[in-house]
Amino acid sequence: MDNQFEAGINIAIKIPKSKYNDTVNFYKNILKFEVTEVPISNPTVSKTHSVKFGANVIWLDCVDNYTHSETWLQLTVPNVEEATAYLNSNGVATCDELEELPEDMHWITDPAGTVFNLQKR
Repeated sequence: MDNQFEAGINIAIKIPKSKYNDTVNFYKNILKFEVTEVPISNPTVSKTHSVKFGANVIWLDCVDNYTHSETWLQLTVPNVEEATAYLNSNGVATCDELEELPEDMHWITDPAGTVFNLQKR
């Protein structure tokens, strides 16, 4: 396969509502990172903050229906359709029902349950 997977710059941490404000405070006031609230319109994420994390961006996502946090990662590829076909041929199905996203992207998981956003580079 010519499709080469690369890590993207975005890391999302899905945080239960009960822990959200303390987590934002940790990154902003304890670690002293640059933290910015970003408007969001998403049925499963009620608030989000971006955190400048070196060359990466951590997205702190407030999710009302979670009981524990999860870390979601970004994968980039030159061609999403080709990568999706390759993944499917290797037993990796998309799971786009996890969270709303644009039609040209997909969610996948590794065997341990880590979620990846697959999108065009």
